[in-house]
Amino acid sequence: MQTRPFGRTGWDVSDIGFGAWAIGGSWGDVEENQARDALRAALEAGTTFIDTADVYGDGRSERIIRDVLKDWRGPRPIVATKAGRRLSPHVADGYTRANLEAFVDRSLKNLGGETLDLVQLHCPPTEVYYRPEVFAALDALVAAGKIRHYGVSVEKVEEALKAIEYPGVVSVQIIYNIFRQRPAELFFREAKARNVAVIARVPLASGLLTGKLNRNSKFAEDDHRAFNRHGEAFDVGETFSGVPYDVALDAVEAIRPLVPAGVSMAAFALRWILMSDAVSVVIPGAKSREQAQANVVASQLAPLPQESMRALRSIYERQIARHVHHRW
Repeated sequence: MQTRPFGRTGWDVSDIGFGAWAIGGSWGDVEENQARDALRAALEAGTTFIDTADVYGDGRSERIIRDVLKDWRGPRPIVATKAGRRLSPHVADGYTRANLEAFVDRSLKNLGGETLDLVQLHCPPTEVYYRPEVFAALDALVAAGKIRHYGVSVEKVEEALKAIEYPGVVSVQIIYNIFRQRPAELFFREAKARNVAVIARVPLASGLLTGKLNRNSKFAEDDHRAFNRHGEAFDVGETFSGVPYDVALDAVEAIRPLVPAGVSMAAFALRWILMSDAVSVVIPGAKSREQAQANVVASQLAPLPQESMRALRSIYERQIARHVHHRW
């Protein structure tokens, strides 16, 4: 597995990480033994960065990570979690030091440690980025030894640009994939200038960029691809990257001829993300050992040819951009 520096933290992390949303919930049923096996497979392949959140399965994801790492004898991975989405209602006024500390304490219990490696504000309301007192509260939690570093997970490029004005923000997690290319235009340059780590999430557009979905694909009732297609539960950009399903399927067919023989479309799509040196780590999810093993293949693929990069940009501009580019 190839590694990259994680901003100014001093950490080097595997360029393919493990996104632990799917083993927590909202992606259909995943048996706990299967979830643990998926995570173990990623670790065995050299993954050293795990991304989770306190709301993934109401803590289930964090607890599975704790239990797997308890028996893991290899290098200890960095574990990043998130806080804020437990608020109900989820409003800016809820982002107080008391609430954030309570969320951190709960994650410490779930993950079984004394200090959290990285805590990310979990797609808070835009107003939060204009409240310095929120970031001062995170500074206080660092000073108290409860967290080592903090960052943000954002919906919009504008939120990312505002967040990195705060000196304590060491990382930004943002949707970046073949269907969501806007972050590369300005944000990546600014993140590099400040030595801020970039975590690329939703890298396969909720499975679309595996090339395995079609118009007849069915999703379980508790899978967000069934219940959040129009943003009913959370930001619609988190589901299929905000691209209308039929539009995305047509774009997938335009991409398919560009995928080299012997390479999966998923690995190809992940390698596209790694073509940007601003990206520190990509966090595809996995619900099985086989999926986890398939994801890490991207780390060893050769760089994509420039003609493929140009073709992918053209597909984005012709078929996708008008649906997403100015929304996020």
